[in-house]
Amino acid sequence: MSNILPFPSSSVKIGVYGPDRYNNDPKHGCGLWGAGINAAIIHAEAEPVRLETGPATWSKFFREVGGIVITGHEKQGKSNPAEMEELCHFVRKNKIPVFAVDQGMHMLNTSGGGNLIQDYIREAPEALQHRHPPEKGQRHSLAIVPGSIVQILYGEGEVIVNSEHRRSVNRLAKGFRATAHALDGMIEAYESEIANWYVMGIQWQPACSMSSGLDIQLFRSLIEASKKSLLAKSMTKRVVKAA
Repeated sequence: MSNILPFPSSSVKIGVYGPDRYNNDPKHGCGLWGAGINAAIIHAEAEPVRLETGPATWSKFFREVGGIVITGHEKQGKSNPAEMEELCHFVRKNKIPVFAVDQGMHMLNTSGGGNLIQDYIREAPEALQHRHPPEKGQRHSLAIVPGSIVQILYGEGEVIVNSEHRRSVNRLAKGFRATAHALDGMIEAYESEIANWYVMGIQWQPACSMSSGLDIQLFRSLIEASKKSLLAKSMTKRVVKAA
């Protein structure tokens, strides 16, 4: 029997693009809900809706879906980078609230003109250990930018996150600003500087067995931004009809 509770009938819909679970984790780190992106969205009181159709249907999809999680993991099977890049262009052009995780964070950045460190072990040998193969469980602390969304969500004090990656953001795309760094200076989170566009990009995994219970706040933040986006769209339609 699933330990995921049904989503509220009045909840906002959140799109999911990319893998839901990581390494077949049975539970989220805090043990209060199941592992995976869908389980986290439901626990945050929204309805996850998988984006499985192609670009031709995206405009229709986002008429009812308020925001999207674009996710991925270096160890997760095959992906479609061309389609993911096209989706990143689409959400940027239409200012759809987006929560981008790991590979999603990388693609959202490169699609906007940024670039990556492809393998920090070779390109930045002085960096901290961000991955510990073959075991999982590597963790490190973050330096948070005051006043950022991450700081508001996680509060004061030290923030510890999981770490399981070899690639990382190098140069940020125009319109983004770094809001959290590892102690070696690597970018671990960024957000949007573009008016009326909510973006949260993070390097760590917020819905796996190694995640913190505080990571649920990232999903709740996306949900609130999605509600505001849908309301703004609704008001715009009303104004157009009235005219």
